[in-house]
Amino acid sequence: MNVYPTKLARTAADRLRIDWSDGAAREYTARELRNVCPCATCREKRNAPPAAPNLLTILKPEETRPMTILGMQAVGNYAYSLEFSDGHNTGIYTLDFLRTLGEEVPVG
Repeated sequence: MNVYPTKLARTAADRLRIDWSDGAAREYTARELRNVCPCATCREKRNAPPAAPNLLTILKPEETRPMTILGMQAVGNYAYSLEFSDGHNTGIYTLDFLRTLGEEVPVG
């Protein structure tokens, strides 16, 4: 990919903004990024048959809080690893993938 992030900023506790080298800017919610986590475990959960409707999901305390991004690490020059408030941190979000997500926002 020839387009790369030039600036990363938190715009709210649960929102991330990325300004890109081609002049575009996109904003992402922590929940959106967490829901599309590309790690193998999350992909398997998304592709699994739905649980029986009479079963209750047991949540960990951290899973009941609003979703936020606690940290972000560059992975080489092609991706980022994100750490979420629910403790999840194994997804690697490529720059190409990030460009397909989020909402375009005005530059400035």
